[in-house]
Amino acid sequence: MLEAQSIIFGYGRRGDRGKGTAPVIDDVSLAISSGERVYLSAPSGSGKTTLCRIMAGFIKPWGGEVLVDGDVLPRHGICPVQLIGQHPEHVLDPRRRMRESLAEAGWDPNDAADATLLERLGIRERWLTRFPHELSGGEMQRFCIARALLAHPRYLIADEISTMLDMITQERIWQVLKEEQDKHGFGVLFTTHSPALADRIATRCVKLPE
Repeated sequence: MLEAQSIIFGYGRRGDRGKGTAPVIDDVSLAISSGERVYLSAPSGSGKTTLCRIMAGFIKPWGGEVLVDGDVLPRHGICPVQLIGQHPEHVLDPRRRMRESLAEAGWDPNDAADATLLERLGIRERWLTRFPHELSGGEMQRFCIARALLAHPRYLIADEISTMLDMITQERIWQVLKEEQDKHGFGVLFTTHSPALADRIATRCVKLPE
């Protein structure tokens, strides 16, 4: 189970809370079990992306903690919680070719299952030798999704991952994610601005307090 326990966070120093700095996230708790697809619902500006980053270990909260199967998130090595964000251009190293970015996540070019995964995500072989700036936003996002899946996560956090993709590609990508989840049993926490997409994908909805 991936758990956020009594998370408190604001932008500023922790000690500023009593000086008029209101936390963006104030005492929020939620849990995701293996095999679930939990839709995190809240208005824009309510801290969804911030909470996603906290739960993946990218941001340290002011208070509370994140546990993955009862343990704190590891500080080193591949994290069992993988985050796919809204902006792949902020994640991919501009100095690395795409094949190097995939290899960093555990991609084996001689592994048939890895090759099949890239094909199912619509990643073309000629893209592997390119740098991020030579790809579109949607193409880069496919690589970020592939990297997260190649890391064999126990939990996957998908924060508005479809915004750079057309409707047909969105459906295809989410179908791949659901098939991979069925195969490997990881839990999913996701955000989206599309209620229709959430209705089709989610097994449960959690609403953040406004």
